[in-house]
Amino acid sequence: MFGLTFEKLLIIGVIAVFLLGPERLPHYAAKLGQFVRSMRDFANGAKDRVREEMGPDFDDVDWKQLDPRQYDPRRIIREALSDADPFTEPAAKPVVARAAVNENSAYLQRKRKQQLAAGEPAPFDSEAT
Repeated sequence: MFGLTFEKLLIIGVIAVFLLGPERLPHYAAKLGQFVRSMRDFANGAKDRVREEMGPDFDDVDWKQLDPRQYDPRRIIREALSDADPFTEPAAKPVVARAAVNENSAYLQRKRKQQLAAGEPAPFDSEAT
């Protein structure tokens, strides 16, 4: 949590003991406890409110499936650029799309074959950012 390990929390606690002193430490410890309880109550209240608004479907939701950390941007882009509609049965791609793909791949193969001669400067596009 926030990169805090047990050792770091222990060091922070020792520093707090020295800074606050034995007279004020119980008061601030109680304040910290109240803050933690209020945050827990706030989180539970938000969870209960969502459960009330969603109804019985709240318990059926697979929350891990909705975790944004699981998404692979390459897969998302590949699916977005594909011609197939993900909600229908896969159909054959149109001939025009195949011709464009073949044309692009032939262009890329020609570009790969072109190599610079020794000492020749690389191409430069002054309008590129």
